[in-house]
Amino acid sequence: MGSIDIHYQSLTQISREIRRGAVSPVEVTQDLLGRIARLEPRLRSYATVMEEAALADARRAESEIARGMDRGPLHGVPVAVKDLCFTKDAPTGSGTTIYRNWTPDHDATVVERLRRAGAVILGKLQLTEGATGHHHPDIVPPVNPWGADRWTGVSSSGSGVATAAGLCFGSLGTDTAGSIRFPSTSCGLTGIKPSWGRVSRYGVFPLAESLDHIGPMARSAADAAAILGAIAGADANDPTARLEPVPDYLGGISGGISGLRIGVDWSYATDGADEAVAAVIREALAVFSELGARIREISVPSIAGILANALTLMTVEAAEGHAATFPSRASEYSPGLTGLLEVGRAVTGVDLFRAQKERWAFSGRLASVFEDVDLILMPAIMTTVPTVDEANAAMADPVQGLPSLLRFTVPFNASGNPSITLPGGYDARGLPIGFQLVGRHMAEDVLCRAGHAFQQATDWHTRHPKLD
Repeated sequence: MGSIDIHYQSLTQISREIRRGAVSPVEVTQDLLGRIARLEPRLRSYATVMEEAALADARRAESEIARGMDRGPLHGVPVAVKDLCFTKDAPTGSGTTIYRNWTPDHDATVVERLRRAGAVILGKLQLTEGATGHHHPDIVPPVNPWGADRWTGVSSSGSGVATAAGLCFGSLGTDTAGSIRFPSTSCGLTGIKPSWGRVSRYGVFPLAESLDHIGPMARSAADAAAILGAIAGADANDPTARLEPVPDYLGGISGGISGLRIGVDWSYATDGADEAVAAVIREALAVFSELGARIREISVPSIAGILANALTLMTVEAAEGHAATFPSRASEYSPGLTGLLEVGRAVTGVDLFRAQKERWAFSGRLASVFEDVDLILMPAIMTTVPTVDEANAAMADPVQGLPSLLRFTVPFNASGNPSITLPGGYDARGLPIGFQLVGRHMAEDVLCRAGHAFQQATDWHTRHPKLD
């Protein structure tokens, strides 16, 4: 198997090749480390490359597989994790300069579970400062492999870039306001934002704990299902982690979607959206219909209150999360994160309760919608992949730009519902366009099944940026 065949294989494909002995974990890891060395000066997706540890992981996996041990579909497969997941053998900078050289004394639960599954951890992926909207000015941001002037999505920018560019077979991202969904759609990936509590947050630096979700970013629904199956589940170190058993997401992925009810709110999904985005929504619904799903028109509850109050919730929780270093080390923060934390510290109890009331009301109304449908289909963002300047301008505009950007993401962080983002087409410039399916709580198995069915009928997820 040649080098070009290896790095753009799907995770599940390379796993099968490793299991049948066509290629070894060490060979695969060496191939990807060589590719990282060639492309990282351009793409800047890694905060830390863990070359020695990765090769040691690969040799261990190779020895185990030779002895007949099988740890599952990640065994011997190189992946990477967002650099706010604690690792005891590498620094965890969280996109900051304050923690750039800090190495925890324990692994995050998700990292520990990847290791237990036999995954080879290539390194730590770059992110925005503290998982907010902008990279620290002292850190060079990752570059979108589909176009250097295009947004990578925030905050899991490195996860999106590395996975899309063939610098890992899958990665972990986090999502507080869209940070799995934005880079997935911007980089042509499949990303799962699980239900809140489905994946332990222990050992993951928080942005806003009641909104933070940790999930996989990969090249297909099957790949994402394999990763999610390894990291999900109850955790004694995180009392908010859900206790329900973890389904075999990958094993049940081929069950089909005949009779599945998919809802669409045409006004919510397409009013004001780019025509290319609206076309992807229409075409995706047509595919699902052909696969046996039943399409229903619905009304998504008003998101106005959630959008108006989301930053209140986020800033208060961020201020608490940074209490150990802000304001005591404020000079080491960027102006953007400084402003966000100062807003959070100034929020009154009345303001916070008002925001919580909006959250509870929206969540209850959304739950009622899921009495009639299994999934809701919508865009991930209203536009095709914006330029970096366009995205920054939107985030700097709290009146129109930011609410428009967060329209399809923040409501489902507030409600805690899971979603899967899928590539659904390309624009006239060859840039990927994604869409998302949102499910009821703990319905990740349904999302994986629907995503896989769509990807068995389409090939959007098989396309890659041209870098070599």
